[in-house]
Amino acid sequence: MGEDMSRRLRVVVAEDSYLVREGIVRALADSEHIDVVGAEGDYDSLVETVERTAPDVVVSDIRMPPTGTDEGIRFAVELSRTHPEVGVVVLSEHAQLTYATELFEGNNTRRAYILKERVADQAFLLQVVDAVARGRPMLDPKIVSMLIDARLSPGSGMESLTERERQVLALVADGASNRAVAGELGITVRAVERHVNSIFGKLGLEDHDAVNRRVLAALVYVRHHE
Repeated sequence: MGEDMSRRLRVVVAEDSYLVREGIVRALADSEHIDVVGAEGDYDSLVETVERTAPDVVVSDIRMPPTGTDEGIRFAVELSRTHPEVGVVVLSEHAQLTYATELFEGNNTRRAYILKERVADQAFLLQVVDAVARGRPMLDPKIVSMLIDARLSPGSGMESLTERERQVLALVADGASNRAVAGELGITVRAVERHVNSIFGKLGLEDHDAVNRRVLAALVYVRHHE
Protein backbone atom coordinates (compact mmCIF):
# COMPACT_ATOMS: atom_id res chain seq x y z
CA MET A 1 0.00 0.00 0.00
CA GLY A 2 1.14 3.51 -0.66
CA GLU A 3 3.69 2.36 -3.24
CA ASP A 4 4.22 3.85 -6.67
CA MET A 5 3.33 1.05 -9.04
CA SER A 6 3.27 3.30 -12.13
CA ARG A 7 6.93 2.55 -12.90
CA ARG A 8 8.05 -0.66 -14.57
CA LEU A 9 8.89 -3.52 -12.24
CA ARG A 10 12.44 -4.85 -12.33
CA VAL A 11 12.43 -8.66 -12.26
CA VAL A 12 15.16 -11.32 -12.02
CA VAL A 13 14.44 -14.90 -13.10
CA ALA A 14 16.23 -17.93 -11.60
CA GLU A 15 15.70 -21.37 -13.17
CA ASP A 16 18.30 -24.01 -14.02
CA SER A 17 16.42 -25.32 -17.06
CA TYR A 18 17.30 -23.10 -20.02
CA LEU A 19 14.03 -23.73 -21.85
CA VAL A 20 11.87 -23.05 -18.80
CA ARG A 21 13.95 -20.00 -17.90
CA GLU A 22 13.60 -18.52 -21.37
CA GLY A 23 9.88 -19.22 -21.36
CA ILE A 24 9.46 -17.30 -18.11
CA VAL A 25 11.62 -14.45 -19.37
CA ARG A 26 9.57 -14.14 -22.56
CA ALA A 27 6.27 -14.25 -20.67
CA LEU A 28 7.40 -11.46 -18.35
CA ALA A 29 9.13 -9.38 -21.02
CA ASP A 30 5.93 -9.27 -23.06
CA SER A 31 4.40 -7.09 -20.34
CA GLU A 32 4.77 -3.34 -20.76
CA HIS A 33 5.02 -3.07 -16.97
CA ILE A 34 8.06 -5.33 -16.47
CA ASP A 35 11.77 -5.15 -17.23
CA VAL A 36 13.62 -8.46 -16.90
CA VAL A 37 17.00 -7.31 -15.57
CA GLY A 38 18.60 -10.73 -15.07
CA ALA A 39 18.18 -14.46 -15.73
CA GLU A 40 20.34 -17.00 -13.90
CA GLY A 41 20.58 -20.77 -13.57
CA ASP A 42 22.15 -21.30 -10.15
CA TYR A 43 22.03 -19.98 -6.59
CA ASP A 44 25.36 -18.15 -6.52
CA SER A 45 24.71 -16.33 -9.77
CA LEU A 46 21.24 -15.38 -8.51
CA VAL A 47 22.63 -13.83 -5.32
CA GLU A 48 25.20 -11.85 -7.31
CA THR A 49 22.64 -10.64 -9.86
CA VAL A 50 20.17 -9.51 -7.20
CA GLU A 51 22.90 -7.50 -5.46
CA ARG A 52 23.94 -5.94 -8.76
CA THR A 53 20.52 -5.15 -10.25
CA ALA A 54 18.37 -4.36 -7.16
CA PRO A 55 15.16 -5.91 -8.56
CA ASP A 56 11.63 -5.44 -7.26
CA VAL A 57 10.76 -9.13 -7.66
CA VAL A 58 12.64 -12.41 -8.11
CA VAL A 59 10.94 -15.37 -9.82
CA SER A 60 12.85 -18.46 -8.69
CA ASP A 61 12.63 -22.20 -9.03
CA ILE A 62 12.57 -23.92 -5.66
CA ARG A 63 15.47 -26.18 -6.70
CA MET A 64 18.63 -25.18 -8.53
CA PRO A 65 22.38 -25.82 -8.38
CA PRO A 66 24.49 -26.34 -6.41
CA THR A 67 22.43 -28.83 -4.37
CA GLY A 68 19.13 -28.97 -6.27
CA THR A 69 17.09 -29.09 -3.05
CA ASP A 70 15.53 -25.95 -1.57
CA GLU A 71 17.69 -23.06 -2.83
CA GLY A 72 14.65 -20.98 -3.76
CA ILE A 73 13.20 -21.17 -0.26
CA ARG A 74 16.54 -20.47 1.42
CA PHE A 75 17.08 -17.51 -0.88
CA ALA A 76 13.65 -16.06 -0.04
CA VAL A 77 14.23 -16.48 3.69
CA GLU A 78 17.63 -14.78 3.44
CA LEU A 79 16.18 -11.89 1.42
CA SER A 80 13.60 -11.29 4.17
CA ARG A 81 16.56 -10.48 6.40
CA THR A 82 18.79 -8.59 3.98
CA HIS A 83 16.37 -7.07 1.42
CA PRO A 84 12.81 -7.25 2.80
CA GLU A 85 11.57 -4.89 0.09
CA VAL A 86 12.25 -7.47 -2.66
CA GLY A 87 9.37 -9.77 -3.56
CA VAL A 88 9.97 -13.45 -4.31
CA VAL A 89 7.82 -15.80 -6.37
CA VAL A 90 8.89 -19.40 -5.72
CA LEU A 91 8.06 -22.03 -8.34
CA SER A 92 7.69 -25.72 -7.49
CA GLU A 93 6.80 -28.85 -9.44
CA HIS A 94 4.88 -30.29 -6.48
CA ALA A 95 2.58 -28.84 -3.81
CA GLN A 96 4.46 -29.09 -0.51
CA LEU A 97 3.03 -27.64 2.71
CA THR A 98 6.47 -27.70 4.34
CA TYR A 99 7.83 -25.36 1.69
CA ALA A 100 4.87 -23.01 2.11
CA THR A 101 5.42 -23.09 5.86
CA GLU A 102 9.08 -22.11 5.56
CA LEU A 103 8.35 -19.40 3.00
CA PHE A 104 5.75 -17.67 5.17
CA GLU A 105 7.30 -18.18 8.61
CA GLY A 106 8.42 -14.55 8.75
CA ASN A 107 6.31 -11.42 8.51
CA ASN A 108 7.22 -10.65 4.89
CA THR A 109 4.08 -10.63 2.75
CA ARG A 110 6.02 -10.08 -0.48
CA ARG A 111 6.04 -13.80 -1.15
CA ALA A 112 4.28 -16.23 -3.47
CA TYR A 113 4.45 -19.99 -3.83
CA ILE A 114 2.99 -21.39 -7.03
CA LEU A 115 3.21 -24.59 -9.00
CA LYS A 116 5.47 -24.51 -12.03
CA GLU A 117 2.59 -25.64 -14.24
CA ARG A 118 1.04 -22.18 -13.76
CA VAL A 119 3.92 -20.53 -15.61
CA ALA A 120 2.20 -21.35 -18.91
CA ASP A 121 -0.63 -19.04 -17.85
CA GLN A 122 0.97 -15.70 -18.62
CA ALA A 123 -1.86 -13.64 -17.13
CA PHE A 124 -1.64 -15.54 -13.85
CA LEU A 125 2.16 -15.22 -13.69
CA LEU A 126 1.97 -11.47 -14.24
CA GLN A 127 -0.75 -11.20 -11.59
CA VAL A 128 1.44 -13.00 -9.07
CA VAL A 129 4.49 -10.83 -9.80
CA ASP A 130 2.40 -7.69 -9.43
CA ALA A 131 0.86 -8.96 -6.19
CA VAL A 132 4.14 -9.62 -4.38
CA ALA A 133 5.50 -6.29 -5.58
CA ARG A 134 2.53 -4.68 -3.81
CA GLY A 135 3.12 -6.70 -0.65
CA ARG A 136 0.25 -9.12 -1.19
CA PRO A 137 1.03 -12.78 -0.47
CA MET A 138 -0.13 -15.37 -2.96
CA LEU A 139 -0.29 -19.13 -2.91
CA ASP A 140 -1.16 -21.54 -5.66
CA PRO A 141 -4.87 -22.42 -5.44
CA LYS A 142 -3.96 -26.06 -4.72
CA ILE A 143 -1.81 -24.96 -1.77
CA VAL A 144 -4.56 -22.67 -0.46
CA SER A 145 -7.00 -25.58 -0.44
CA MET A 146 -4.49 -27.82 1.33
CA LEU A 147 -3.73 -25.21 3.99
CA ILE A 148 -7.31 -24.27 4.68
CA ASP A 149 -8.55 -27.85 4.65
CA ALA A 150 -5.80 -28.79 7.09
CA ARG A 151 -6.40 -25.94 9.52
CA LEU A 152 -10.01 -24.81 9.28
CA SER A 153 -13.21 -26.57 10.16
CA PRO A 154 -16.00 -26.64 7.54
CA GLY A 155 -16.98 -23.05 6.83
CA SER A 156 -14.35 -20.33 6.85
CA GLY A 157 -15.77 -18.47 9.84
CA MET A 158 -16.16 -15.35 7.72
CA GLU A 159 -19.88 -15.23 8.47
CA SER A 160 -19.16 -14.67 12.19
CA LEU A 161 -17.02 -11.57 11.67
CA THR A 162 -18.45 -8.18 12.64
CA GLU A 163 -18.59 -5.38 10.10
CA ARG A 164 -15.52 -3.73 11.67
CA GLU A 165 -13.63 -7.02 11.64
CA ARG A 166 -14.42 -7.42 7.97
CA GLN A 167 -13.05 -3.94 7.32
CA VAL A 168 -9.88 -4.78 9.23
CA LEU A 169 -9.45 -8.11 7.43
CA ALA A 170 -9.94 -6.48 4.03
CA LEU A 171 -7.06 -4.10 4.78
CA VAL A 172 -4.90 -6.94 6.16
CA ALA A 173 -5.57 -8.89 2.97
CA ASP A 174 -4.33 -5.85 1.05
CA GLY A 175 -1.02 -6.04 2.91
CA ALA A 176 -1.62 -3.30 5.49
CA SER A 177 0.21 -3.29 8.83
CA ASN A 178 -1.73 -2.80 12.07
CA ARG A 179 -0.58 0.83 12.14
CA ALA A 180 -1.74 1.38 8.57
CA VAL A 181 -5.11 -0.22 9.36
CA ALA A 182 -5.49 2.07 12.36
CA GLY A 183 -4.78 5.13 10.23
CA GLU A 184 -7.18 4.05 7.52
CA LEU A 185 -10.06 3.35 9.91
CA GLY A 186 -9.37 6.15 12.40
CA ILE A 187 -8.93 3.83 15.38
CA THR A 188 -6.05 3.02 17.71
CA VAL A 189 -3.38 0.44 16.99
CA ARG A 190 -4.43 -1.39 20.17
CA ALA A 191 -8.00 -1.57 18.87
CA VAL A 192 -6.69 -3.02 15.60
CA GLU A 193 -4.72 -5.63 17.54
CA ARG A 194 -7.90 -6.66 19.40
CA HIS A 195 -9.80 -6.95 16.13
CA VAL A 196 -7.01 -8.97 14.50
CA ASN A 197 -6.85 -11.38 17.45
CA SER A 198 -10.62 -11.78 17.32
CA ILE A 199 -10.44 -12.46 13.58
CA PHE A 200 -7.79 -15.13 14.12
CA GLY A 201 -10.00 -16.77 16.72
CA LYS A 202 -13.11 -16.79 14.56
CA LEU A 203 -11.18 -18.14 11.57
CA GLY A 204 -9.68 -20.92 13.66
CA LEU A 205 -6.16 -19.47 13.55
CA GLU A 206 -5.68 -18.51 17.20
CA ASP A 207 -3.18 -21.25 18.03
CA HIS A 208 0.46 -20.71 17.15
CA ASP A 209 1.15 -22.06 13.70
CA ALA A 210 4.32 -22.12 11.63
CA VAL A 211 2.38 -20.72 8.70
CA ASN A 212 2.03 -17.00 9.25
CA ARG A 213 -1.50 -16.49 10.60
CA ARG A 214 -1.77 -13.07 9.00
CA VAL A 215 -1.02 -14.50 5.58
CA LEU A 216 -3.49 -17.35 6.00
CA ALA A 217 -6.21 -14.97 7.23
CA ALA A 218 -5.64 -12.87 4.11
CA LEU A 219 -5.94 -15.95 1.93
CA VAL A 220 -9.20 -16.97 3.61
CA TYR A 221 -10.55 -13.49 2.86
CA VAL A 222 -9.45 -13.64 -0.79
CA ARG A 223 -10.93 -17.12 -1.25
CA HIS A 224 -14.23 -16.02 0.32
CA HIS A 225 -14.50 -13.10 -2.14
CA GLU A 226 -13.55 -14.99 -5.32
